[in-house]
Amino acid sequence: MIAPIFSICAASADVRSILGESPIRLYPFGLQDDNVVYPYAVWQNIDGEPENYLAQRPDADHFSLQVDCWADSVATAISVARAIRGAIEGKAYITRWGDQSRDTETKRYRYSFDVDWIVKR
Repeated sequence: MIAPIFSICAASADVRSILGESPIRLYPFGLQDDNVVYPYAVWQNIDGEPENYLAQRPDADHFSLQVDCWADSVATAISVARAIRGAIEGKAYITRWGDQSRDTETKRYRYSFDVDWIVKR
């Protein structure tokens, strides 16, 4: 029960051109390698529920995801977010453009946004 963000982004030439192909540097939150290569993006479920009905079992699940794009520069972080946006729009809805920040320890830049996804079962 996971939104198909990885498979959708992996099918996008724009995402692969910026996040690589082997592997694609789009990770579930906390699973990126200790040997970090920039740019990369992480995602995590922040909310969700089945589409519940009284008369039948749910036929879809709703997911809210947070996506964080990390890069060596502001421009590259925005380019990662733009590529992911292009891959998922039409299949999901971006509901919030979030923080743009710089990590004090790594000095890398982050662009964050939230996505709502309805996945048919």
